[in-house]
Amino acid sequence: MTFRLAAYAVSIENDHVLLVRDDDHWSLPGGGVEPLEDPFDAVVREVAEETGCEAVVERLLGVDSRVISPADRYDPSRGSHQNVGVFYLVRITGEPRPEPNGATADPQWTPISAVAGLRRSSLLDVGLALALTRPPTGHVGPVEVGGLVQH
Repeated sequence: MTFRLAAYAVSIENDHVLLVRDDDHWSLPGGGVEPLEDPFDAVVREVAEETGCEAVVERLLGVDSRVISPADRYDPSRGSHQNVGVFYLVRITGEPRPEPNGATADPQWTPISAVAGLRRSSLLDVGLALALTRPPTGHVGPVEVGGLVQH
């Protein structure tokens, strides 16, 4: 089994959410927390790397933990994978630009109403649910994976 701790930014302005393209799907800016790094610092760093923008963290939205079965992984031989995502509501300063030589591309403000029609990561649905419903527990239910939604 593998494990990953990651921090993600949810930024909403005028009914648009800031997204990045990761290979063949859309996602929230964010990524892995480096050894000895605080998730708070990681989300600010990741937003800067992936969008060229400054992120001002406004609040913690919640934490999501999900286990991905071997059958749902790109490489099933690696076994199950647990991803723990820490989601922050952030305010963005600056104009998005692509990450130079990075894993993500095309940062853009996307209408929230258009997200359902995008091929996207399940973490995007989790982050939007946390931002739009603000559950007091900081936790939302599982996201159905399949079709346009993937791990």
